[in-house]
Amino acid sequence: MDRGQPSVEPAAAAPSTRGHSVMAPLRAVVRLRRRVCLLRKRRLLTPGARLESGSSAPRGDQDQPQFFTFDGPAELALRTPRKKRRRSRVVLYPETSRKYRPRVERRSRAQRCLWLLVAIVGFQVLNAIENLDDNAQRYDLDGLEKALQRAVFGQPAAVGRIVALLRDYLSTHVHSRPLLLALHGPSGVGKSHVGRLLARHFRAVLEDSALVLQYHVRHHCPEPRAAQDCGEELARRVAEVVAQAEAEEKTPLLVLDEVELMPPTLLDELHGFLQPQRSHHFRNAIYVLLSSAGGAEITRFVLQNASGTLPLHPKGAHSSQAEEELRASLRTLLVREHPLWQAAAVVPFLLLDKRDVVNCFRDEMAGEGFFPEQAQAELLAEQLSYYRIAGREFAVTGCKQVVARVNLL
Repeated sequence: MDRGQPSVEPAAAAPSTRGHSVMAPLRAVVRLRRRVCLLRKRRLLTPGARLESGSSAPRGDQDQPQFFTFDGPAELALRTPRKKRRRSRVVLYPETSRKYRPRVERRSRAQRCLWLLVAIVGFQVLNAIENLDDNAQRYDLDGLEKALQRAVFGQPAAVGRIVALLRDYLSTHVHSRPLLLALHGPSGVGKSHVGRLLARHFRAVLEDSALVLQYHVRHHCPEPRAAQDCGEELARRVAEVVAQAEAEEKTPLLVLDEVELMPPTLLDELHGFLQPQRSHHFRNAIYVLLSSAGGAEITRFVLQNASGTLPLHPKGAHSSQAEEELRASLRTLLVREHPLWQAAAVVPFLLLDKRDVVNCFRDEMAGEGFFPEQAQAELLAEQLSYYRIAGREFAVTGCKQVVARVNLL
């Protein structure tokens, strides 16, 4: 080669060197890009996942973070995946504003019918209560109680029990059986007096004397008269009274005095009125039996309990144990004579104290027009006979002789 011509080789080497210097960075960028893509694909694969057939690229997993790291493939495979943190639920607090039920609400028709039924039943109960009060007010039992307490001396327990039984029975007009009151006690303690007061009161409140029957055994059925005729007459009179009372929707009163003198035929006839097979108007009646049967038992009871508090409770609702024992013994004694007293409400009349006899004298003196002087009444009371025991004095004949003594004044 001539020295005058330039050499070709260096000229050719220069472009080759420039091309090599340009391609090297491009190749590095391509390799880096491939590596990044490969790492991204490996990053998207789940741990332990297999490569798809015919493809060397792993499947991606959206649970892995999609960002570049400098960790190698082995380190990425060994790394334990992070657990996804559960978001806590939002705590809802009640609002301070008041909640209201929607105005428009569908209601069942059955609920309306139920409320209507409750209202009807309540109205019927209220009406029945008012009717009970009206029926009891017709007989003015409060006035009867005051009259008995004012006119009957020494028998507060008996008066309270009689009024309580009448109040309970007369609270309604329909009954399943009649009321049978049996007033028992010694002579002169006020049994006949109570019977007269009851008859007078019922004549006034019923406004019909025909609805009150007073039957005296010694007067209506004397000894020579046959007991069969007396039974037929008593049955006829009782049937007339109860039939008329049923027509007027009232409760009649039948007072039978001196029942201890009744023959067995009359007791059987009277017992037949109380049987359930009788017609309904026989069940709506009040029978008051006045008898001295059991007087000896009552006298013994009073004398044995003279040291206690006598008379017994003035109210019939709370009876003492001694009074219950007296009623039980009287019932046992009376049932032996006739089963009539099995269904009777026994009311014992106790012996009268001396101060009760003095009150009887004063009341009778005032009734006869005399001035009821205490000293004169005590003087008259001293003339009677008494049981003296435990510092107390009980009249043997009660107030039986009071009328005769006052008539001698």
